[in-house]
Amino acid sequence: MKDFLRRQLDRYAVRLQELDFLLSREDIMGDMAQYRLLSREHAEVTQIAGRYARHRQRASDLEAGREMLSDPDMTEMAAEEIAGAQAEMEQLEAELQRLLLPKDPDDRRNAFLEIRAGTGGDESALFAGDLARMYTRYFERTGWRCEVVSVSDSEIGGYKEIVFRIEGDNAFGRLRFESGGHRVQRVPATETQGRIHTSACTVAVLAEPDETVAVQINPADLRIDTYRASGAGGQHINKTDSAVRITHIPTGIVAECQDDRSQHRNKAKALQVLSARIQEKDRSERAAKDAAMRKGLIGSGDRSDRIRTYNFPQGRLTDHRINLTLYKLGLIMEGDLGEVLDALQHAREAEQLAELEVGANA
Repeated sequence: MKDFLRRQLDRYAVRLQELDFLLSREDIMGDMAQYRLLSREHAEVTQIAGRYARHRQRASDLEAGREMLSDPDMTEMAAEEIAGAQAEMEQLEAELQRLLLPKDPDDRRNAFLEIRAGTGGDESALFAGDLARMYTRYFERTGWRCEVVSVSDSEIGGYKEIVFRIEGDNAFGRLRFESGGHRVQRVPATETQGRIHTSACTVAVLAEPDETVAVQINPADLRIDTYRASGAGGQHINKTDSAVRITHIPTGIVAECQDDRSQHRNKAKALQVLSARIQEKDRSERAAKDAAMRKGLIGSGDRSDRIRTYNFPQGRLTDHRINLTLYKLGLIMEGDLGEVLDALQHAREAEQLAELEVGANA
């Protein structure tokens, strides 16, 4: 184990003793907010300190095994002990490295996922429909709840734009690196001569704002328009002005919702999306000022970043940020995104670990 990791882990062992003392005080229940805060920290520190204690125990077992090698009668048992201790220590060290990485509090939040057709005309809208289907299939696999907040259909199929709200554990943290430009290479359904075309869509993943810390929006800065919803919906469609479009005048950011029959509920959903977009704009501006983030392997999540190519003739998906190529495009388009998302997460963890080491040695 690297020295900088060991130093950090030693501090967690000390902090656990401090938390045990604080939580044992008779007056701790007098401040429930403080009690919950300390309890949450205690659970996180216990997880790390416990694994570190186990790592130290297995390191001791490893040394004992090596000493046993000098006894000819114990050689086989010693070899088994050494192999077992080394394997478990490697696993524990990998877990501890991940646990020590800085956590974004937004990672645990629900998310909004936006897909917009880009260059490529009708084919881009069809690809937006394919991406929407891919993501919804993935949400079904993970057991997340998904609802359409707003949708703008294309005349020949697919979408000009569609916005989902995803409710599930760690939804934003899992999906955040999907933001960027998604390029497709294939023979469009409208192509009569079999030529491969290239078109693109943009995806943006936004954390659902925490109502207690959400950006404050001045009602005077909003322009709210109502209109009749369009699309499938039975007799209700086009009979009442239930759809809502809200414009934040200072930034020009727009959000709309027509999913519900209630204008009031559509307005509430649109305000949620608007708040998330404003919050994401603030986040992006802060990230742009951070040189380390600009140089990061995964990127800033800006819509202009081309992050991935879906090559249908070769059945190939390529994520350009981490040089990942998979020849299982058919499965991926059916929602089998786990390997892609895992690879992006591991790449980000490697970045964070390198940054942690640089900071520790500075």
